[in-house]
Amino acid sequence: MKKYQLGEFEEVVMLTVGILYKEAYGVSIKKEIESRLSRGVSVGALQTALKRLEDKGYLKSHDGEATEERAGRPKKYFQITALGKKAMEYSKNTRDQLWSAIPKVAWETKIVGSWQLRLNLAYCHLHIAYLR
Repeated sequence: MKKYQLGEFEEVVMLTVGILYKEAYGVSIKKEIESRLSRGVSVGALQTALKRLEDKGYLKSHDGEATEERAGRPKKYFQITALGKKAMEYSKNTRDQLWSAIPKVAWETKIVGSWQLRLNLAYCHLHIAYLR
């Protein structure tokens, strides 16, 4: 088993909780992710991730004050735990190591689409046949 397990969406949620700090509750987290990443987030996926992160001990939650606009239900606020901070640091360090291990030449290599590659191969075959 890995030291710290943090999936891509879980990492996004954790980072967003950190960004929102004391204002991190379900709706604000959802809106922040959607705004920053230009990506839709379902309430169910977010709630599942938040529950999973709490179960792992990476987040803790507490209820805020009940409000009339929420029919008397309190907002559930989230905070990153010390273990969650370690998991985030581990994830960041791992990604940084992987990024820095990519050879510079890999970034300089032109990536061609599969149709371009097939076209180039077909041209080479025709040229070779012509030379024979």
